[in-house]
Amino acid sequence: MKKFICITAILCLLVPLTSMAATQQFQEAAPATVKVSQERLMRIDRMIKQAIDSGWIAGAAGFIARDGKIVYNKAFGLSDIENKKPMEPSTIFRIASQTKAITSTAVMMLFEEGRFLLDDPISKYIPEFKHPRVLETYNAADTTFTTVPANREITIRDLLTHTSGIEYAGIGSDKMRAIYAKAGIPGRFGNDKILLADKMKAMGKAPLLHQPGEKFTYGMNVDVLGYLVEVLSGQSLDAFFQGRIFEPLGMNDTYFYLPESKFGRLAKVSIFDSRNHLASSTDDFVSYPMLKGTYFSGGAGLCSTTKDYGTFLQMMLNKGEYNGKRLLAPRTVELMTTNQLGKIDYGVNGFGLGFEVTSAEGQKKLGVSEGSFSWGGYFATTYWADPKEKLVGLIYIQQSPLTHGEITEKFKALVYQALEN
Repeated sequence: MKKFICITAILCLLVPLTSMAATQQFQEAAPATVKVSQERLMRIDRMIKQAIDSGWIAGAAGFIARDGKIVYNKAFGLSDIENKKPMEPSTIFRIASQTKAITSTAVMMLFEEGRFLLDDPISKYIPEFKHPRVLETYNAADTTFTTVPANREITIRDLLTHTSGIEYAGIGSDKMRAIYAKAGIPGRFGNDKILLADKMKAMGKAPLLHQPGEKFTYGMNVDVLGYLVEVLSGQSLDAFFQGRIFEPLGMNDTYFYLPESKFGRLAKVSIFDSRNHLASSTDDFVSYPMLKGTYFSGGAGLCSTTKDYGTFLQMMLNKGEYNGKRLLAPRTVELMTTNQLGKIDYGVNGFGLGFEVTSAEGQKKLGVSEGSFSWGGYFATTYWADPKEKLVGLIYIQQSPLTHGEITEKFKALVYQALEN
């Protein structure tokens, strides 16, 4: 009897300790404490430095956490070529399409409140999407086109999985770029003269590239979902993010538009000049984080640091909770990180509700575990989270285009070769 009481007491003590471990804040720790080799991590340093010395990139920041412990948080090279400003772990980057996962999280928070069902038509909440039509013919000479009625309405699930038939206004096909331009739909991320509501209503009147649910087409689906968040919450997307996601998680360096006090921490975007040398971009477009902006692109508008976004990913690894703050239920996280495409062709991996999901076949490429979830951004930022290894990894570069994409692939491979179990 005494033995039973003793075991029960021990189990009672372990329950809160386990709960605390699952919701703790990031802590710096020696790699060996979570079975990561310090010596092998140094191979990452050498790889990034070699890329800088070869003139491939100006600089990069890398971040690795395992089991909630930060074991690698370093920066190399320059964040500003002209002014020789060093890249720092606290440098702020344009994370572009990494915004999608955060918007998808906001959507699923509202799903948990019973505001909608995933297979509801989006027109139930944004009437402009009622009676969608699909592009049938297109005349490049004068950008005229004909359409046919869609077989069905676009659902919220279609938008989360990029299967709606909506394409990109900036990086999509020539014909859809022209059609969107004629409709006044912006192809860039930041703006201080327009509102998300106006442009997403215009999107509702534009033709679809293909029938809803027919195939995966990367596009402005999550911008539409950003407006859905505004409609259902009664807040701007910016205010929802700040109050419901960034503040609870302590993501104090993540914004659509930076406060002026943080302008100096924003990395400049590198490009290759006419001599094929790295230089800072002078395109006005890349200055959008310093606007007093009014357009909140749910698909591409945010800026952040590696640690801030790593915190968001750790919340997902913790099944929706971080530092005692629950944003999502464990079942919802599972739903978001499970392949939702069925028989739709996406390639070797799958796609969930906001994330690419590594398949058993995809695991063979670099060793990233099956079930890991990931994505990246237009300016060469990449992240993934591995539930099996309790691992968060990010490598941020600020370049367009990234001519040596193998850097990010090598980073992933070098993370896994440093694990000791």
